[in-house]
Amino acid sequence: MRILVTGGAGFIGSHVAEAYARQGHHVVVLDNLSRALLLGRTDRNESYAWELLEKVPNVTRVQGSVLDTALIRDVVRASDAIVHAAGQTAVTTSVIDPVTDFEANVVGAFRILEAARATAREIPIVFTSTNKVYGDNVNHLPIVEHERRYAFAPGYEEGVSETLPIDGCKHTPYGTSKLAADLYVQEYARLYKLPTAVFRMSCIYGPRQFGVEDQGWVAHFVISVLSGAPITIYGDGRQVRDVLFVHDLVKAIQAFIGKASSFPDGIVCNVGGGRAFTLSLLDLLDLLERETERRPQLAFASWRPSDQRIYVSDVRRIGALLGWVPETPPVEGVRAMIRWVSEHLELFEPGRDR
Repeated sequence: MRILVTGGAGFIGSHVAEAYARQGHHVVVLDNLSRALLLGRTDRNESYAWELLEKVPNVTRVQGSVLDTALIRDVVRASDAIVHAAGQTAVTTSVIDPVTDFEANVVGAFRILEAARATAREIPIVFTSTNKVYGDNVNHLPIVEHERRYAFAPGYEEGVSETLPIDGCKHTPYGTSKLAADLYVQEYARLYKLPTAVFRMSCIYGPRQFGVEDQGWVAHFVISVLSGAPITIYGDGRQVRDVLFVHDLVKAIQAFIGKASSFPDGIVCNVGGGRAFTLSLLDLLDLLERETERRPQLAFASWRPSDQRIYVSDVRRIGALLGWVPETPPVEGVRAMIRWVSEHLELFEPGRDR
């Protein structure tokens, strides 16, 4: 197949592109390499993955923007399937610059959808959405407090399902822009019969991720511990997330594209580690100490707006539709992350941008 991966120089996009290319498919990686401009720093994630993909057979790199209508028309027309992973990904950045957030997330997705509709072909599209579309409705679910973590109360153990309301709550500009794109993708499936998958993702982590404080918290903790950098915890550290190793996410994407013709009206699925694969911030610090014999310097600060005490994806729907389940336990995934960061410590020297 001919696979188009937007945002292909990013963490998730580069893994998707490499996986398909090594299976013999032709992959076009589209990226404008602009994350450095959005975050105000050199982005080593983009440059590292961009250079890596240059050496992967069957990959064609195209530097360009999802806002470029003519370019998107051309690359979409030449594609058999699309993984739309381009976008602005940080909550804090969306608050500072909501215009760029809107253009990257809403307009970019719309350009992809319109170009696909114009082909008059049923091109499978996977859209990497986010659990932030549920806003602070997640905080209204009953929880119980344990010494080192929060948990959902009895009756809610499976986590957040796709039936949780998406309205009547605070979202942040990032959650709002992703939700708008999320709904457009669903509508284009229903109205124009494009087989689409909206993957509302929880915390994705793994090698090649240059996590920072406001995005990619598992990677941020691993990098900080191994590089000797301090960590600030907002809240009490007991907040919990389900975590999904990036290779498992790639398998979910491939599972949908392989079965896309079975879903002419599209699907919407929460995608994460589920109730079996969760970590609190304190859990991860304990795990890192066991694996590295290091404990970072910690500081605690107040909860931030829209922080969630717990988010765990209910992954039963995607399991039923695609036969997919998360496979990599957090201990194994974090060990892989530790190995990768240890092998690339020069990228994370104190004082160097990442």
